[in-house]
Amino acid sequence: MNDCLFCGITGGKVKGNIVYQDDSVVAFKDIKPRAPVHILIIPRKHIPTLLDLEPADGPLIGAIFFAAAKLAQEHGIAENGYRIVVNCGADAGQTVFHLHYHLLGGRHMGWPPG
Repeated sequence: MNDCLFCGITGGKVKGNIVYQDDSVVAFKDIKPRAPVHILIIPRKHIPTLLDLEPADGPLIGAIFFAAAKLAQEHGIAENGYRIVVNCGADAGQTVFHLHYHLLGGRHMGWPPG
């Protein structure tokens, strides 16, 4: 996707504050953090929304959650707890249509969200 912001970050054409990357996943700090730790975790593969996942993407989603757990440990939020959020579609608040997971922590979070 030539006009996808997150594809630009994974491809190195757009600068992002990258905190983790491997062959399938890239993670970077959110530019408008909603918690002391707010990291976006994205697949390198362009997938617009959760609705666009295919069965073959299962290992990729697993890699995203392994990266989230690793980042939670590295950023000191694993012990007290953290939240992982995925917005799917405009009504849910998705503004960049490249599947991404928000890793949030470092403060108490209320329930219900939103």
